[in-house]
Amino acid sequence: MWEVLLRLSRLIDIVSRRVGLAARWLVLVAVIVSAGNASVRYLFSTSSNAWLEMQWYLFAAVFLLCSPYTLLLNEHVRIDVLTGGLSQRGAALLDILGGLFFLLPMSILIMMLSWPMFMDSYMRHELSTDAGGLIRWPVKLLIPVGFFLLSLQGVSEIIKRCAFLAGVAPFPISTHDAQTEEIKELVDSVEKGVKR
Repeated sequence: MWEVLLRLSRLIDIVSRRVGLAARWLVLVAVIVSAGNASVRYLFSTSSNAWLEMQWYLFAAVFLLCSPYTLLLNEHVRIDVLTGGLSQRGAALLDILGGLFFLLPMSILIMMLSWPMFMDSYMRHELSTDAGGLIRWPVKLLIPVGFFLLSLQGVSEIIKRCAFLAGVAPFPISTHDAQTEEIKELVDSVEKGVKR
C-alpha cells in the first residue's frame, strides 16, 4: 500500500514542480508587460486597460500556479512558534492535522465555489467592464485549477508525512535541501545547454 501511495505522491510532486517552474517565467513576462506599459504611457501619453489587466492576470497565474510548488518546497507560511520546538514526528503530525483540517477543506471549498463562477463567465463570454479590457474567463479558470493543484499537493504532503510516521519513508525534504536540489538542477540544465 505504501509503495502505491508514495508513487502517487512522487507523481503529484512532479506535476507541482513542472507547473511551478513553468509558471515562474510569468514573473518575467509580467515585468516586461509592466515596463512596456509604463514606457508607452510616459513616452507617448497613451495606455491600454488590456495591458494593465494583463499584469494582474499574470500575477494571479504566478500566485495560483506556484502555490503547490511552494508547498512542495516547504516554503509556505507556517507558525514557527508552534513548529520550531517540535521533533520531526511532532512536526509531521502537526502538518497532517493542518492538511486534513485546514488546507484540504479550504482548497476544495474554494475550488468548488469558483467553478460555477468560471463556467458562468465562460458561457457569457464575459468581458472586462473597462474599455479595451480583456476577457474574464481565463483568469477565473485559474482559481479552480490553482486550488485543484494545491489540493493535490496537500494530499502528497499528507502521504509523505504519514509514511514518515509509519517508518517507511524519511522525513519530507527540508527547505534547505529543496533549495540545494533546485540550484543543482539549474546548474545541470545550464551545463547541458552549454555542451550542445
